[in-house]
Amino acid sequence: MQNEPPVIDEAEPAEMPRRRTINVFGRKIGIPASRAARISLGVTLVLCGTLGFLPVLGFWMIPLGLLVLSHDHSGIRRLRRRGAVRWGKRWRRNP
Repeated sequence: MQNEPPVIDEAEPAEMPRRRTINVFGRKIGIPASRAARISLGVTLVLCGTLGFLPVLGFWMIPLGLLVLSHDHSGIRRLRRRGAVRWGKRWRRNP
């Protein structure tokens, strides 16, 4: 008999917690794992978006803030899903 190397039973690696992401135009963008951080980020984006007439800030921050908030608030999530369904129907009708 030859000296065979010992068989090491490798246990399944522990699953890493999934990082929360949002999809914006096909790109995945990470958002904070903490609920408080997500809410504060979303509120900050919406509030700064209302000052969109200033050079650094922009009105684009409002929908992005609502998108971040939709992960934690069911009312905003419903509006987002309703909008996504309407957008999808529009694109199916007008190819």
